[in-house]
Amino acid sequence: MPRSEKIKILLVDDHIVMRMGLATATGGEPDMEVVGDADNGVQAVEAYRRSRPDVVVMDLRMPGVNGIDTIARLRQEFGEVRVLVFSNYASGDEVFAAFQAGAAGFVVKEMALERLLDAIRKVHRGEQYIPPEIATRMNGRVLSQLSPREIDVLRLIAKGMSNKEVASALNVVEGTVKIHVTNILAKLGVCDRTQAILTAVKRGIIQLE
Repeated sequence: MPRSEKIKILLVDDHIVMRMGLATATGGEPDMEVVGDADNGVQAVEAYRRSRPDVVVMDLRMPGVNGIDTIARLRQEFGEVRVLVFSNYASGDEVFAAFQAGAAGFVVKEMALERLLDAIRKVHRGEQYIPPEIATRMNGRVLSQLSPREIDVLRLIAKGMSNKEVASALNVVEGTVKIHVTNILAKLGVCDRTQAILTAVKRGIIQLE
């Protein structure tokens, strides 16, 4: 498989043994390669800037800047960053906070390696990865099946932007925004943009500024 077709992975974990283990595991897969690693949130942003990975595999509990804040920083600077949380801890609050910050998937370290590799591939394809045992810890809170980019579009719509303005802000063509809006309405089960905003606010998917 050509190098360019491999899923480029950035590993962020404050335990070097964990990073080494992940590097070995993913390095054995023909469609994956590790392009960088970091042991804290500040380094993660710098490493992302250097290596521009496809997927970030990140622990939540790190010294200094924690995983939740790191996800928010990455998305603020780089936009549609695909982050897969890989954590020892998975309380409902932490899982919810991770997805609110923009994570695309959540895997607990005790899960089988195959689950992690499957999650990396799904997140790379733009899907969300929420295992059933993680979903049950959400205490009934509804997580949207919206992708991080669809949430970005919805936030901008909530600011009163037109499709054309959203397209300009996200540096995409207007047709792409229209597709996102159609998907958002379908996933939220609503008929128009106003209902989408109200439903998203009610569910905690977005906050009105």
